[in-house]
Amino acid sequence: MDRIDESIYIKHMVCPRCITTVESILDELGLQTESVSLGEVKLKRQLSDVEFRSLSEMLEASGFEVLLSKEKRLINRIKSLILERIHYADILSPLKLSAQLAEALNRDYSYLSKVFSSVEAMTIERYSMLQRMERAKELLSYKELNVTEVAELLDFSSAAHFSAQFRRETGMSPSQFKKASRPPARRSLDSI
Repeated sequence: MDRIDESIYIKHMVCPRCITTVESILDELGLQTESVSLGEVKLKRQLSDVEFRSLSEMLEASGFEVLLSKEKRLINRIKSLILERIHYADILSPLKLSAQLAEALNRDYSYLSKVFSSVEAMTIERYSMLQRMERAKELLSYKELNVTEVAELLDFSSAAHFSAQFRRETGMSPSQFKKASRPPARRSLDSI
């Protein structure tokens, strides 16, 4: 199989620790990178078929998957951008999610939405909401922020809207979740 470009798209890269794991695999194989980010590795050169197979095998052994189809790569990139926005961004983007995705991927949002929904069996908005709820659970479990602060951080229009969405997803209010001695388990980001 001939590699067309130097970018490799990887499923299940959902956190900084995943990036570190992939970087160590690349180092072990002696592959030089331009960058490693959630869901994507940019190499300094094209890989031979043997190198690509070795990399794929090592990534799979660590729980990752190399994405070859254009649709799966696009969906992975959408998910990575949503993860970055919700879980890792220092500053909330002033753009709506739809505008941010369209701009970052240089595609019409309706196209992105259609492809995502056809493969994932959920909308981009639903995926984003599930990620926001997992982030909310994380923030609430730290007990450092109040409900209004969590709502603002996760870009809800109000604390009431956040509380209604949280109750719909978890079956309890954010305050109940925060006070629970054993709150419901959080889901891993790549299982959403």
